[in-house]
Amino acid sequence: MGAASLAVSLLLGGCGTASPTSPPTGVDELVVPTPSPDADDFVAEIDNPWFLGDLGAEAAVGGTAEVAGVEVTVVGDDYYAQDRRGNVWWFGTAGEWQAGANGAQAGLAMPAEPRYGDSWRTAYVPGVVEDVTAVTDFDDDSVQLETTSPLDPGVVERRTVDRAE
Repeated sequence: MGAASLAVSLLLGGCGTASPTSPPTGVDELVVPTPSPDADDFVAEIDNPWFLGDLGAEAAVGGTAEVAGVEVTVVGDDYYAQDRRGNVWWFGTAGEWQAGANGAQAGLAMPAEPRYGDSWRTAYVPGVVEDVTAVTDFDDDSVQLETTSPLDPGVVERRTVDRAE
């Protein structure tokens, strides 16, 4: 009787409604944060519409610099670079941290194609920055994000990003 019950359980366990598989986005198959970025994986210009929409008119682009062997775009005091797939990576903040120094690693600033339920580490600096961002809502024109940090338990930063045109 035990074997019969097990067989029925296995059969019934396979039945049911499963969620449709989501198509892959730029977050899939990435190592985030990335301990050793390859300069050949990055492009010279940032054109990710979600990242540009997140910046708005607040930050001025201030040229380029080299961080962890990658040419990055300076935006305000921050360093960003876009990979060939369209994902934008955060490489540090001037005077605070830089990827490749003291265990710091570049994190994902914005995936090429954000997807509901995706989450990623925006950066990793041991004991300083360990933020995680998650997509909590999404449509063709805007994405809602929540960022948390184990360094600030209970604090949640929520923001809505409109796609830049």
